[in-house]
Amino acid sequence: MPQTSLNLIAIGIFLMTMTSLLGPIFHIPPVVPAALTFGILSLATVDTLSWNNRGVSLLLDLFASGEQRQRIINHEAGHFLTAYFLGIPITGYTLTAWEMIKKGQLGRGGVAFETDTLTNKPFNIQEMRLTLDRFCTVWISGVAEEKIIYGDSQGGAEDRGQLKQALTMAGLPEVGYDQKERWAQLQATNLLTRHQQSYEALVEAMKQRSSVEECYAVIQQHCDADLVMSNK
Repeated sequence: MPQTSLNLIAIGIFLMTMTSLLGPIFHIPPVVPAALTFGILSLATVDTLSWNNRGVSLLLDLFASGEQRQRIINHEAGHFLTAYFLGIPITGYTLTAWEMIKKGQLGRGGVAFETDTLTNKPFNIQEMRLTLDRFCTVWISGVAEEKIIYGDSQGGAEDRGQLKQALTMAGLPEVGYDQKERWAQLQATNLLTRHQQSYEALVEAMKQRSSVEECYAVIQQHCDADLVMSNK
């Protein structure tokens, strides 16, 4: 079962427990906790089977804390900044489940890349390897930025899935997946650390839902400051 549905089930169990504990105090009938749990579990099942977890994502967004919303922005800004410096064109970004649904996508946020200019080039083994390395770094950069800021990562399951799928399609042995992920995370961490001022400015621009072109301009404006800081 997807993580979003598991989160909803956890919320249902929490509400059932609290309702049961508080029931005698506030005279809540015993049937209420059972009905509440049944309703949430039914919603999770229907949402998983029929709505591709869109309903759960919207519900989790609705009750997300300020820190959780900030984590999403920090995570997606990590993807955006890394893609910019690695030369991967960006076509757009979303920061909420509702924005994702309006674009016909799943999840609670994401950065969209334009890959035609990369995949339509003549086949070249060395260039394909470099392109794969760049995408692996970009996919894991959201996790890297969360760890820089918070010391851990709550998102990234879909990113890791994309990375592993790409490595599988490239014919790399599964035994090397973890090593490749660690390598990509190290590359992303180094890049994000070198461009910290650009990153912070980008986060503020994304909060204002600036266009991709405006975000590019913000990053470029702070590149010189990043170079000064990195040379100190």
